[in-house]
Amino acid sequence: MIPSPQYRFLRHSLRDGRSIKNDSSKWKKWHLDPWLLCFLVLNAALGLMVIYSASAQDSQMVLRQAISFGVGFIALFICAQIPPKVYQAVSPYFYIFALFMLVMVLVIGETRMGAKRWISLPGIGSMQPSEFMKFAMPLMMAWYFSRRPFPPKFLDIIIALVLMIIPFVLVALQPDLNIGLIIPGIFVLFLSGMSWKLIVGALSAFAVAAPALWMFVLQEYQKKRVLTLFDPESDALGAGWNIIQSKIAIGSGGLTGKGYLEGTQSHLGYLPEHHTDFIMSTYAEEFGFIGVFLLISLFAAIIIRCLMIGMNSFHNFGRLFAGAIGLTFFFFVFLSSGMVSGILPVTGDPLPLMSYGGTAVISMLASMGIVMSIHSHR
Repeated sequence: MIPSPQYRFLRHSLRDGRSIKNDSSKWKKWHLDPWLLCFLVLNAALGLMVIYSASAQDSQMVLRQAISFGVGFIALFICAQIPPKVYQAVSPYFYIFALFMLVMVLVIGETRMGAKRWISLPGIGSMQPSEFMKFAMPLMMAWYFSRRPFPPKFLDIIIALVLMIIPFVLVALQPDLNIGLIIPGIFVLFLSGMSWKLIVGALSAFAVAAPALWMFVLQEYQKKRVLTLFDPESDALGAGWNIIQSKIAIGSGGLTGKGYLEGTQSHLGYLPEHHTDFIMSTYAEEFGFIGVFLLISLFAAIIIRCLMIGMNSFHNFGRLFAGAIGLTFFFFVFLSSGMVSGILPVTGDPLPLMSYGGTAVISMLASMGIVMSIHSHR
């Protein structure tokens, strides 16, 4: 019996209706998304360029960051080759491993600036396990909710919150109230169709609990950061110094900036942590409003591409993970930009693919590799 034309179409077409012949490009063979890869490479190149300026042309620091980008892009390529169903299967084990690393930080971690946040591994060097939990959290949440009907039930939400609170408590013991650790999980909750009534209820409960958190949970330096946000001039030479100098750097950039390698606030030592927490201020001073607009446009392109890949995914795991990565990228861009401009408290979270730091770069690029895997394995 000769198959009907409709049967032949279904047998030899992808699920989105595109012909296999049209899907045989080199990009598809390597399971890479050219648009997202192009945006990430541009972001990495720009990050290295700014770090070179912010570090007073320290070639060793730039080399270390370049090596981190190299490892990150290798991780991206490897992660893109693995089908999403494999990630869905190993997500719980990766989450447990990340929890184990957080526990090891409390046991054998290095103490820097009064906190245990780093661990040294032979042959690898110093790393920050909390950054890997930002990679494991959306995997775990996407795995959990992809196995349950949408919208999630109240019990499922409670279990998900427990899974998010456990690593948050382990990091808080370092001590470090890193809210960015649970943000990917919260975005997965949102994308899974969580009721707006529950969202409003959770925000109301947080508002009620805020005084208790202020009194018994926040450390003194964290309280000072919040108070300084509203009145940085009250301690201009102390806690308010960072925000004041950051605003001066951003404002002095003007429309076109002072020029590459010509920033004074960072090069003369007025701007603290100008290659990590306040790298946006360094960039704004040298490239001005136009440069910041172009950088934000590049960030927006990465975010939109991740959301598009999530929307076009044919399985819930891919939708939830890709969407959560895009929204998490947006959150850290918003958080870092708001921090340096004085509208949010100083938290110490890096600007994605711009701030100096190897663990954050590698974990972010590996996450983008999984997003590309979701796009190519259809």
